[in-house]
Amino acid sequence: MTFAKPFTLLSLCIAASTLPVTANATKLYGAKPTESVWQMTVDSPIECRVEHMIPNFGNATFTSRASKKINLDFELQMRRPMGKTENVALLSMPAVWMPGDRAEYIDRIRFYKQFDGYVDGQTAWSMLAELENGRFPTFSFREWQSKGKRVDVSLSPVAFQTSYNEFSSCVDRLLPYSFEDIAFTTLHYDDNGDELNKSSMAKLAQIAEFVRYSPDIDLVLLATYTDGRGAKAANQKLSEKRARTLEGYFMSLGLPKDRIGIEAFGERRPIAENDSPIGRNKNRRVVISLGRSII
Repeated sequence: MTFAKPFTLLSLCIAASTLPVTANATKLYGAKPTESVWQMTVDSPIECRVEHMIPNFGNATFTSRASKKINLDFELQMRRPMGKTENVALLSMPAVWMPGDRAEYIDRIRFYKQFDGYVDGQTAWSMLAELENGRFPTFSFREWQSKGKRVDVSLSPVAFQTSYNEFSSCVDRLLPYSFEDIAFTTLHYDDNGDELNKSSMAKLAQIAEFVRYSPDIDLVLLATYTDGRGAKAANQKLSEKRARTLEGYFMSLGLPKDRIGIEAFGERRPIAENDSPIGRNKNRRVVISLGRSII
């Protein structure tokens, strides 16, 4: 889909710039070729982030996070957030070195008063695709301080490809689960031992991997339980042993001891009857709860 004359590219450059220019824009923000910088600022199994500075306006950020589903968020961080909620046209603008190409419509979104601009999902992926094609994703909206005038904010594709390749590789390495998937987890033990069963060991490994790369996880709570067979004192002792073993495990990941809380309940607080193998298996458990600071 293409726009008619109001959004066609003018065949001119401003101050020797190769930025796209729209006919009704009174202000154009975007990096000149010599200013265009894309940088990977986070590259880990739980988060990938690439950033682009827009001179005199703010910062553009694409972020993808560990999850069961592929995801992408874009944030237009403004030095001066919107003073009024506005509808925003998101366009794909050709550069001046693309004679004959026209502006293309990507989406119409909404920027909210006193918030940075935000785009997610398919629209955010479309912006990356346009950048890879050498085009300028451009936000066009009314300037809230000047009635009837417009502002265009462009992301430059110059020097984009290398960082985009790094970003794509990072996304491929993201863990296939999120914090919410492991924040409250119940694991189970083999009969009368302090070893988790095979499936629980695999789940614990997932939790450990997430904790290892997450500096914002500042609390791990461990609550251990046994089934009701055997002497009460022996069950309590076994529960305490399980708790200490897990405490040492999380300390080996670099988590300070004062950020690990343990409580051994023994055979107290059963969640099933103890007169069947299935019920006892449910009761032989540890509940792991993760706390996360906001940074």
